[in-house]
Amino acid sequence: MRHRNKINSLGRKAAHRKETMASMATALILNKRINTTVAKAKALRVYVEPLITRSKVDSTHSRRMVFSYLKNKHAVSELFREIAQKVADRPGGYTRILKTGYRKGDAAEMCFIELVDYNTAMLKTEEETQQKRTRRGRRRGKKTKDEDQVKVASQEAAAEAPVAPEEEISETEAPQKEKTSKDKTGEEVSPKEKIDEDQSKEEAPDKEDAEPEKPADK
Repeated sequence: MRHRNKINSLGRKAAHRKETMASMATALILNKRINTTVAKAKALRVYVEPLITRSKVDSTHSRRMVFSYLKNKHAVSELFREIAQKVADRPGGYTRILKTGYRKGDAAEMCFIELVDYNTAMLKTEEETQQKRTRRGRRRGKKTKDEDQVKVASQEAAAEAPVAPEEEISETEAPQKEKTSKDKTGEEVSPKEKIDEDQSKEEAPDKEDAEPEKPADK
């Protein structure tokens, strides 16, 4: 019975399982991302993350301990030179599992396992979401809602208010009266009549201004 035994054997014996984890960890360190089943990815995450934490202390003892697990000098040098510097400020959680669906042959659940700090697309989206986040209190939200309700109510009241009788009268019903001006005699004269009189005066010169004709000599 497997009481208190949480290790996933993956259908392999101990030696075979260790070699599988070592080869998968080497591939993850060199390629930064691999495609595998979800069960293997979860087992690999438990296997490789303590090695990444140990790589933060670059010493001979740490390198020898990591080499005893990976058994690949190229993976060890990559881990201590590049990956350790990239994850120096991260306190754990160096890997991410992204599920991709099911395999056609045996319907096994597949996924990608990758190093978090090497996925540039995911890092950009995280930075954008952090920039867009704004802290808004509940009181401000309530105030804005109340102001919107007051504006809507005032607009509805203005629309329902009765129109004054003077505004309802159209131009056809109440035409504007022509402006009149008073003549010298005191009679009211419209502007059209006044213009006609001025034109007639200009056309007919005064008799006083005309010079009298001289009589012809006999």
